[in-house]
Amino acid sequence: MLSSLNNVYCADCLSVLEVLPPDLVQLAYLDPPFNTGTRQAASSGVYRDSWRSLDAYLDFMRRRIKAVHRVLAPSGSILLHCDWRYSHHLRLLLDEIFGAERFVNHLIWVYGLGGSSARRFARKHDDLLFYAKSEEYYFNPPLVPATSNRMKGKLKKAGDVLHVAAINNMAMERTGYPTQKPLALLTLLVKACCPPDGLVLDPFCGSGTTLVAAAQSGRAACGIDVSPTAVRIARRRLGEVVTVSVS
Repeated sequence: MLSSLNNVYCADCLSVLEVLPPDLVQLAYLDPPFNTGTRQAASSGVYRDSWRSLDAYLDFMRRRIKAVHRVLAPSGSILLHCDWRYSHHLRLLLDEIFGAERFVNHLIWVYGLGGSSARRFARKHDDLLFYAKSEEYYFNPPLVPATSNRMKGKLKKAGDVLHVAAINNMAMERTGYPTQKPLALLTLLVKACCPPDGLVLDPFCGSGTTLVAAAQSGRAACGIDVSPTAVRIARRRLGEVVTVSVS
């Protein structure tokens, strides 16, 4: 049996998910390719982000979401990170696999970076679709600073719009791997959606930010990525926090 705790596997996530034990994972965070139709590249990595058709992309996602559903514990949940292109299609997939009644939240991650256009409102957010495997899912409401003058300096429960800065070019946490998400965002999500003794799974782990957030928060972490470069970066980062299993 694969050792799933604090490990990063170099493979198509489907092949690993199919051999992981069922009912194992408390939180699955997925940040898959968005099917932008482009080649995503940065200083430390590159990957293809295009499929021949929408049906091909949705079939790719359907098989992997089904495999994630199988390994989720009864109290587990999924956070699927996507954007404006296919969030509506992916929500229907999640309804199909988890059941529409298992929808918890449609989260909006607002960031300041990105371009603007004279032909539309500037696109400055991503979507996170939050579904639970059962009614018994774990959730610990995160607290964020209040912004109103009357409440300034106090903490309040976070709403479904998350204002977390994207990683700028000078940030110490930047790895140079494309589409890296900020540690602050993943830490908030992990602490909110995974119990302290739980296992966090990231099947498209990229540079390993989810795994670092999990380990720093006292959770176990399991990452998978098809890119050897991504896996090398993720293993290094995770190894700076905990001992990484070798398999």
